[in-house]
Amino acid sequence: MGSARKRWIASERLAFRILESHGYNILEHHKKIKIDDVEVTEVDAIAVDKNGQKYAVEVKAGKIDVQGVRQAYTNALLLGAKPLIIARGFADDSARKLAESLDVKVIELDDVFLVDATELEHLVYTAALEAVSEALLLLLDTSIKISPADISIIKAISESSSLKEAAQRANVSLEKVTEIAEFLRTNIPLARRGGFKGLKLAARILYNRTRLQALLESLDTNSTRIEELLEKLERIL
Repeated sequence: MGSARKRWIASERLAFRILESHGYNILEHHKKIKIDDVEVTEVDAIAVDKNGQKYAVEVKAGKIDVQGVRQAYTNALLLGAKPLIIARGFADDSARKLAESLDVKVIELDDVFLVDATELEHLVYTAALEAVSEALLLLLDTSIKISPADISIIKAISESSSLKEAAQRANVSLEKVTEIAEFLRTNIPLARRGGFKGLKLAARILYNRTRLQALLESLDTNSTRIEELLEKLERIL
């Protein structure tokens, strides 16, 4: 992967972090737009605000121009969402006026990206702590129920590099795996971050949690049996 591509991915991740800090919840990354089952383009993310309003999000490395505003507006229209752009401001007044006219929301990042090494280290450290915290909470959270029939699919997702591969591993339809993946993304913040890697990590934690629960239940059962045997021995003796 080239350095330019790596920088873009890092910038996109930071942009999504900032979006979440503004109160948005990212539901999906790199959403493909299809017309009559033909893929025509994609948006960088689908997000909702605290009021439940859905947004089609575009991340721009530079400043947004008129064409970029039009593209964001059209893509959002096709998805039935409101347009939102994260960029380093506007290229000119024309782009700004068009965005205002079309009600295209723009989060400007000029000031956010001008951080020194200490501030950047703090951002990275905070993000790492949040990720670890989310992972631990998921491991301990018993409110997310996984049926025994779906455990094999969770395991397959945790071991695969795509949903298609997971479907092949679990020997189920791609539709079924997609259904489980959407359940995870809807209920687990960790599964919504980092694309498929975030989903895979969440699935791995959930699968290991089910194994841990089974082990604890087995230990509890064996402990009860041992206590019963001891009581019988006491009565005999």
